[in-house]
Amino acid sequence: MVKCLKCGKCCIETRMPLSHRDIERIERLGYEKGEFTVIVNGKFILRNINGHCYFLNPKNMKCKIYEDRPEGCRIYPIVYIEDGYVGVDDECPASKTVDIREICKKKPRLIKLLIEVEKGRYEEDN
Repeated sequence: MVKCLKCGKCCIETRMPLSHRDIERIERLGYEKGEFTVIVNGKFILRNINGHCYFLNPKNMKCKIYEDRPEGCRIYPIVYIEDGYVGVDDECPASKTVDIREICKKKPRLIKLLIEVEKGRYEEDN
């Protein structure tokens, strides 16, 4: 899908929205919601610590919860743009390797969830 360069750029100053499912999954790992989230405009997003995602290990640029990472991280560099549209984040060095049509076809539930979370319309049981 994406030829990730493992540069960690997507984890720097992240504004990744979190669904209730994301939060519950991460809490099951032993983290408390207040540790890894902040509320911005009424929505939960990943917390930044020293300019990077709470879960990024800055020494090796790896995610501490990679297998359980948020849904938005799974489909990055696909991001919500506005008015229900998604696009590719040009700041990602691997953005040119992304076929957004293919991702939307293979991951429609994740795309829908990204839009719903960003608009604040997801249900707690999603």
